[in-house]
Amino acid sequence: MASRSCLYVVLLLLAFQSTVIKATVPVVPPQCRPVPAATLARIEFLVNLLIKVAEFFLRSSNGTGIEDIAPGLVQGPVPIGATLATLDSPTRAVVQQFGLALVGNLRAIVSVTLLRAPLPRPQLNFTAGVFANILNLSALTPPFNVYGGQTQFFLVAEPLTSLIQYYLAQVIPSIAGIPQQQLVTGIGLNAAAQHGYFRTRLNAIVNITVPPYTITVASFTNTTATAVNLLGLCGVKNEGLIVPLPLGAENRTTTNVIPGDVNSLSPRRTERETLRILHGTGNATRPGGIFPSGPNGTLYRLVIVPLRLS
Repeated sequence: MASRSCLYVVLLLLAFQSTVIKATVPVVPPQCRPVPAATLARIEFLVNLLIKVAEFFLRSSNGTGIEDIAPGLVQGPVPIGATLATLDSPTRAVVQQFGLALVGNLRAIVSVTLLRAPLPRPQLNFTAGVFANILNLSALTPPFNVYGGQTQFFLVAEPLTSLIQYYLAQVIPSIAGIPQQQLVTGIGLNAAAQHGYFRTRLNAIVNITVPPYTITVASFTNTTATAVNLLGLCGVKNEGLIVPLPLGAENRTTTNVIPGDVNSLSPRRTERETLRILHGTGNATRPGGIFPSGPNGTLYRLVIVPLRLS
């Protein structure tokens, strides 16, 4: 009888433990789940994001494109609407360096994976109005112009770099192969550093108004973060520089230079979330915004299959 009683207790404990485990596992809604895809398809999708930011940084800092830095590395339509940004000399040099670093990331992808040069470049639209629409700044007077001032440039560069960081935080655990894991981890760390740079520069002037407006940098970052989260449809991941105390690190600060989850871990975004934001449509299957014709690659084709969970 004693042995049966012990067995009964053990079974009860196991059942209780199973219930607790199930209760603590978050239920992810379909629109927030990653697309089932192989490692190469995920890296192929990443290439679109890297080309996008590399072209934006290079063309806005010194007017060159990836072909001018690495002939034969990419091939595709020339980006629309890019122009030189109003930056001081030290900042221009940093932005150019970031663009060059992303070119290096693309070259590493060609070296490590089965993807071969020239990598296909999607049609990109860098018109100032596109960024204003995505970030919910299009109603401003005069019109918001990412190229018109240094702070305006930072306000756009910050969410752009976050999308690479957050996408890699999502997919790195699913990447197969040690060389491939090392590759995407290195790219993710570079993206996180670039994202941190722009947030740090913005934080240094967080209470300053952005000319020609009467809006502070803090308010701008709250507006742009909210816009990105609404398009992403999967909760609060992008955050402003000043947040309510419950969203601060350990609920002890309202300053928020490095955004994170409840444990200050990097937020994660799936490919569907990323596309909803970059399309500016809130719909991963309806191109627009920065990708007027959509990105290239197998993974995007998986997104737009008839199942359409977007």
